Amino acid sequence: MQEQEVVKITEAAAFQIKEMMKQNEEEGAALRVTVHGGGCSGLSYGMGFDREIKEDDIQFKQHDIDIIVDQESAPILNGTVIDYKQSLMGGGFTIENPNAIASCGCGSSFRTAANSGKPENC
Repeated sequence: MQEQEVVKITEAAAFQIKEMMKQNEEEGAALRVTVHGGGCSGLSYGMGFDREIKEDDIQFKQHDIDIIVDQESAPILNGTVIDYKQSLMGGGFTIENPNAIASCGCGSSFRTAANSGKPENC
């Protein structure tokens, strides 16, 4: 297990993540942030709660939340900021990734210069 801050979570995102942990009875779990192939532009983000830390995972803590990123996702996510925005139409997580060179209209799919993945329909 390595320690290095790959992504940054804002206070608003941390508040929402903690609320989701309570609602789903996942207190004590870590937030796993991943990238996988798929989506309109070839790569998609994933976030979920995980209690299992693999030997080669990168683990760090922000706003009292344990965060896990796997080795393959780390270079693609490096420098990414995860925020939570609330509006009259509802709320949702936003992801600002400095490594993304293109993204699709749905906002959850992207590609980088080095990793394009295989595009799917949104």
